[in-house]
Amino acid sequence: MQPLFDSDSNLVGWLKTGEHVFDTDLNWVAYIQGGHAWSTNSGNWLGPVVQKNCLDQSGKPVAWSPDGGISGMPRPARPARPARPARPARPARPARPARPARPATPAGGWSSLSFREWVSQ
Repeated sequence: MQPLFDSDSNLVGWLKTGEHVFDTDLNWVAYIQGGHAWSTNSGNWLGPVVQKNCLDQSGKPVAWSPDGGISGMPRPARPARPARPARPARPARPARPARPARPATPAGGWSSLSFREWVSQ
């Protein structure tokens, strides 16, 4: 599992690459299908997940992992809603990662949404 940080380098969640997004309490908050994140509560499209970056619907980063470079993208097309996968088993709690240095602002800027707002859409 990869740690996810916000624009201020605060730990906001965990990414099981290509599959799921968990919050810091390891609650399943999003699933990933076709390179896009979908809310587990509403089923709504949250935005693309590209190189371990969780992007909003306008293509701006909401959360990032130190293992992938931080970048945004032009506004993506809305994908078709996929079938919801089965709830995954709760993962073991990973060790708390070291806080990375605050990153430079990506081209196009950061999303105006917090991680919690993003997963609550």
